[in-house]
Amino acid sequence: MIQFLQQLVNGLSIGSVYALMAVGYSLVYSIMNFSNFAHGGVIMLGAYFGFFGLTAFGMPFGVAFVAAALGTAAVAVLLERLAYKPLRDRRAPFLYFIITAMGASIFIENFVIATIGPNFKTYPEVFAAGPINVGQLAVGRVDLAMFGISAVCLAALIVFIDYTKMGKAIQATAYNMKASALMGINTDAVIIVVFALGGALAGVAGVLFGIKYTVYPQIGNITLKSFIAAVFGGLGSLPGALLGSVLLGIIETFVAGYISSSYRDLIAFLILIVMLIFRPNG
Repeated sequence: MIQFLQQLVNGLSIGSVYALMAVGYSLVYSIMNFSNFAHGGVIMLGAYFGFFGLTAFGMPFGVAFVAAALGTAAVAVLLERLAYKPLRDRRAPFLYFIITAMGASIFIENFVIATIGPNFKTYPEVFAAGPINVGQLAVGRVDLAMFGISAVCLAALIVFIDYTKMGKAIQATAYNMKASALMGINTDAVIIVVFALGGALAGVAGVLFGIKYTVYPQIGNITLKSFIAAVFGGLGSLPGALLGSVLLGIIETFVAGYISSSYRDLIAFLILIVMLIFRPNG
């Protein structure tokens, strides 16, 4: 029973970070109907922003954390303005958006390798190393922080989407962009806000993932898991992305704990294949 609860705690921790990543995918997909594969590069930059904020600039963790989120929000908006807006203005096919997103992801990764280097970097100790013991259950402080910070950020996003004027505009634009524009909604501003929100959450995810593991230029590849989670819950669905991410995190940890860690990724991609074949809407 203790092992079951231990794996459940670990699954909730990593699943909450997957949720931060998957929400960015779902937000962009709901508005523009394409998967932003450059999202992984933004997450990777968030991990580096947080790392250098703590080490090179000596910022307190809270300041470095916020700076990383703001930095990735700015990067995401810049990416949309430079790469995607010209395609929107020309009403290019959605395939062009996907190709551009892949190109942007490769550019960001190689830019970091060329300027910072390919070496792994480890965050300084932010949270105490010792776990919190609840009976025989050991809860890591990093895991607890990952879950708590992710939950607060996602709750704030849901409140923003459901209870603000811009949130209502995002919902309307996701339902029908042309009709929303005819009703007076500035859809261009909505797209900027959506990319900024997705970028900020990507920065948060990058910092948390960097603290938990390490920082390297290929860290953005983890977004393949968040893409699977978004497909699992239904692309374009915010609640679906949250639920799919948590379920994927739990499934992965249980597979690693009870079968073998070498099967973890195999099961994740098997879920993607099965979902696409039998329930492509999530």
